[in-house]
Parts: sequence; structure tokens; C-alpha cells
Amino acid sequence: MAVQTVASTTDSSASVDLGPAAALSCRECGHRVPLGPVFACEECFGPLEIAYDFSGYDTEELRKRIEAGPTNIWRYAPLLPVPADVATKPNINPGWTKLVKADNLARELGVTGGLYVKDDSGNPTHSFKDRVVAQALEAARAFGFTTLSCSSTGNLAGAVGAAAARAGFRSCVFIPHDLEQGKIVMAAVYGGELVGIEGNYDDVNRFCSELIGDPAGEGWGFVNVNLRPYYAEGSKTLAYEICEQLGWRLPDQLVVPIASGSQLTKIDKGLRELIELGLVEDRPYKIFGAQAKGCSPVSTAFKAGHDVVRPQKPDTIAKSLAIGNPADGPYVLDIARRTGGAVEDVTDEQIVDAIKLLARTEGIFAETAGGVTVGVTRKLIEAGVLDPAKTTVVLNTGDGLKTLDAVAGTGLTATIRPTLDSFREAGLA
Repeated sequence: MAVQTVASTTDSSASVDLGPAAALSCRECGHRVPLGPVFACEECFGPLEIAYDFSGYDTEELRKRIEAGPTNIWRYAPLLPVPADVATKPNINPGWTKLVKADNLARELGVTGGLYVKDDSGNPTHSFKDRVVAQALEAARAFGFTTLSCSSTGNLAGAVGAAAARAGFRSCVFIPHDLEQGKIVMAAVYGGELVGIEGNYDDVNRFCSELIGDPAGEGWGFVNVNLRPYYAEGSKTLAYEICEQLGWRLPDQLVVPIASGSQLTKIDKGLRELIELGLVEDRPYKIFGAQAKGCSPVSTAFKAGHDVVRPQKPDTIAKSLAIGNPADGPYVLDIARRTGGAVEDVTDEQIVDAIKLLARTEGIFAETAGGVTVGVTRKLIEAGVLDPAKTTVVLNTGDGLKTLDAVAGTGLTATIRPTLDSFREAGLA
């Protein structure tokens, strides 16, 4: 398949207002190109990401500006590829979700250094995908796109539908045809077009890449393809929020779910930017990646000591993580090794147990991806890999109401007659 780098009726070299974003830089060879709807390097076909110019920022002034900002991701506008007036435009304004101090879960797992759950189920469409879509939407505006689209395992489809509806864009999103019913309904309810593709996510993603290069895709902004460099930056706001909510302090350890791997790599980028800007003290931190065993190409490569991630065919209840050929897999391996972390996986049974554990201890009902991170955290502690005496942040990236099938066996404790005798007979007194 030919690499399609630009898909727009606009001139990609035209001047756009994207704040401190200075250029697009290749993650492999370092080649730079002007800002535009471009995602692959013209020199080596490596992935592009945003390069910034943060010169001239005063640390204390920047800190005050952030703290005085809105209680959403736009408080970090000075660090994102968005115009200065972004907060005044119609957007779903995600972010500033709860960082829950999970003392009950900590006792259950034997963590003594402080355990936190960054609960992104509180976003507008109940997953972290609202963060990345909000960024992509602003890029779509800047580059003159009229349709917002994506390939999705479910959560992204809903986020794109909601953001497009709010901003007055047309939306058309593509998903595997056999997703959880809750995610299908949530993606469809916003009134955009929802198309099921016969196949898994990797098949869907290939189709979307082909559509970008076809005249039928002209004027379409695919948030996770031709807008991917901007889209991916939304995950940095998780790092910013965690550190600010900890009192402008780096956590010692983070456990992050892996689908494409982009979230983990951008969290690391966000942490490094905060260090560079002097907003947090520079000290070591470890990042751990979490996968479902039924789709664990990065975990498999990490354990084998490989630098190359071999694709797998997904077979897991954690469908939001079911990407068998993760684009950022090699970069995840680099980060886990550089920071002294690891990449681990858990079975479907362990995922369900972890969902119930988090709900029982902290009142947080996580979707399957959250079950993966909690399950991997427990496994890493038991293996002596994750230090229970260190401050640890575990990510829950979505709401359990989206993946009810995973815990479908959970139900009534008892059925009784409306009498006290029946209540006592059931052993509930």
C-alpha cells in the first residue's frame, strides 16, 4: 500500500495558528516539514510528531497561567498545538478528570507508597479518547477539513461523533462490525454515519488509509491517520494533569494500557516536557505498559528482548486494546526499557477479576482496559517488578458501562419476598 502523506484540499505549507507548534519532525530520521495534514516522513516514511518552540516561557508565569486556566485540557493550551483562543470555540472540552487516591485498593495490593487511579471515565463520552479528538478537531479546523472520521475499536468512534456534532462537522467513522453493543449505540447516537467493517481493527485501519488516498476521501480529516500527529498530543494532557494534581510532582511509577501505544509514548513526552520547562523536579520515573494476553504483541516482544513487535491476531474481551499491529509498539519498548519499567499482560479472567476489585475497593467501574491496568499492576507487584513503596498511578481510560458483557455474570445477591422473615431467611440480617 502506498503511503499517503497529505489528504487535503488546502495547501499544507500554508501558515496556520497552532500555538507553540513549530513543525512536524520525523521520529526516525529527524527530518522536519511544515505543519500540515501529514503523518509520514517523505524521507524515510517514519511517523511524524509535533515539534515545539517553548523558548521565551518563564516557568513561574507559565505555572500561574496554567493554574488560572479552565478546568479542562485547554488550561495547557500553551503546551499544545492549538490556537490561543481555543477555549472560545465549540468543543467538548474534556479533561481535568479525577486523580483518585486509592487507599482501599492500595491495602488490597500491598502498596504503601501511595496508589492513585487517574479516572478518565469522567470525560464527556466517558473515555480518554475525548482528549485526543479535541486536539484533532482543532487541527481539522485549521486545515479546512469538513468531515471528521476515524478507524476505531469503539471509544474513539463515540468521541469523534460527539466532537463533530458539537463543532458542526459531518462525521463518518469506521469500526469492526462485532464491537460491544454499548459502544455501537454510543457512537451512533450522535447522528453521524457509523460503518461496520467485516474484520478486526487492523483491517479497519488499512481501509481508512486507502480511503485517504482516494478522491472519495477528499476533505476528510481522519483523526488517527492524517491528523495523527496532532491527535496524539492530546494524551500528553494526562501527564500534565497527573503531575499538577500531585502538586507539580512526578509520580514514581505509572501503569498505562497499550492499544496502539500512542497514549503511553505521549505521556512520556508530556513528562519530559514538564521537566524541560522546569514545572516539575527532574527525577527518575518508571512507565509500565499493560496489555491483554489475547492481544499482547508489545508484551511478547518486551519479554523476548526484541526491538521489533510482531503482529498478532486479537482474541480478548478487552476490545478497546485489541490492536494486533500497534503503530507505536517499538517506541513503547524503548520507553519501558529507558525508564526501567516493563510491559506485562493479563488473561481475560484476570481482567474481569481486576474490574471487580477496583469497583469493590474504590467504587470505580472500569471498562476492560481499566481491568487490564489494575490486573497488570497486581501482577507486577506480586512479581516484585513494581515497587509497592513508591508513588504509583494507574490509568482507567473508560467507563465500565461500555463493556457490560465482560461482567455479565454479576447480578442479584438474593431474591426475597417483601417480608422481614424472608430477609432473615436469606441470611442478610
